[in-house]
Amino acid sequence: MTEAMTNGRTTLAADDGRAGVLGPYGSRLLHGWYATGGPAGLDEHLGRYGPPPLPRTTDAADRLIRAVEDAGLTGRGGAAFPTGRKLRTVAAGRGTAVVVANGMESEPASRKDETLLDLAPHLVLDGAALAAAAVGADVAHLCLPRTRQDQTDALREAVGERQRAGTDPFPVQVHELPHHYVSSEETSLVRWLNGGDARPLATPPRPFEKGVGRRPTLIDNVETLAHLALIARYGPGWFRGAGRPDAAGTTLVTLSGALRTPGVYEVPMGRPLGEVLDVAGGAAEPLAAVLLGGFFGSWLPVGQALHVPFAKQDLASLGAGPGAGVIVALPARACGLAEAARVVGYLAAQSARQCGPCRLGLPAVAADFADLAWGNPTPELVRRLEGRTGLLAGRGACRHPDGASRFAATALRVFADDVRHHLSRGPCAAAGHEPVLPVPATPVPADREWR
Repeated sequence: MTEAMTNGRTTLAADDGRAGVLGPYGSRLLHGWYATGGPAGLDEHLGRYGPPPLPRTTDAADRLIRAVEDAGLTGRGGAAFPTGRKLRTVAAGRGTAVVVANGMESEPASRKDETLLDLAPHLVLDGAALAAAAVGADVAHLCLPRTRQDQTDALREAVGERQRAGTDPFPVQVHELPHHYVSSEETSLVRWLNGGDARPLATPPRPFEKGVGRRPTLIDNVETLAHLALIARYGPGWFRGAGRPDAAGTTLVTLSGALRTPGVYEVPMGRPLGEVLDVAGGAAEPLAAVLLGGFFGSWLPVGQALHVPFAKQDLASLGAGPGAGVIVALPARACGLAEAARVVGYLAAQSARQCGPCRLGLPAVAADFADLAWGNPTPELVRRLEGRTGLLAGRGACRHPDGASRFAATALRVFADDVRHHLSRGPCAAAGHEPVLPVPATPVPADREWR
């Protein structure tokens, strides 16, 4: 179990606000855990859900894809791309397809995928098998970070159980990849599975065109695949029983920061952020801001954040997005500039170092942010930082500079009062306090392992 689970802090939020009572099938993704208090082996899983309803004909595969389209399922890994559209595109590609389940979860502030894989592994493996059948794949890969050895061993055992039982037409291949921030990017997975480094590739072509083995490749987050497995059994109408018409279903979120019971929760899409924070007991102290989407995400002032619905369309109007379901409540006692400086420094150290924005631009922004947070900043430094941040987006070989620049730019805007304080009086006392955001303590060295 994850730390949040062993501390007894992980729960699910139900559609009516009561834990464990969401829809006619109970709490959706982790219903089995609610029923027993532990992860299910294959026999228990099959006893609860039955075997995955694998489509055996082209028409049946098309019906499954149409059900996912009608359900309105979007990716839960960050981009929120329509899953049915991705399935249909890969199914129409030239050549036999490949499926990749992305369980890397390189975002330090996220624990949702780790929790799901711990507690409902067979639901994820069902989804991988169903997706493979839908797109006509003959192989499926599950990518995990090699830092979670116990979980990898458990998933290999789960795959073995399914192979012995004949549950799937072919076993899912479990892989252990280097665990760096950019290694969870979809083209990093393709590059690694093709025998290269776990670093992003410049695109095009996109993986759905030419991915693993230059074949059409479907890459989906493990939570997305678990939702697919339930849609295949219960239908799109059931899935739409939670959420709202333009933001359907539920999603796993990792809630942390100044909350009474931080952890991993399942919430309906489209709920106001204030209500989402309430499922974690609400604020434990006065808040200054909310970080949405993790280290590639956006800061929002707390007064603006609490009323906005947690849905892609609503958050986009504020320059934010749900991302991978990371929500961090920053207490008013913290220094937002110091929190941001630690993250930007981490992102600069975690780049793939394949292009100018990552080799030169991010380290320069990180150095400026550190001076702003803990040094003797000047107005010239702030203007330089704003200019450098604005130059990063859209210029890299991958999206790493884009995410880092968005995080930095929103920090400068939301913590403008802190900027003025640091310019006029020097670093505030809070800049030296213990961090709120879970930034890994030691950045990986430049010669780190990629293979």
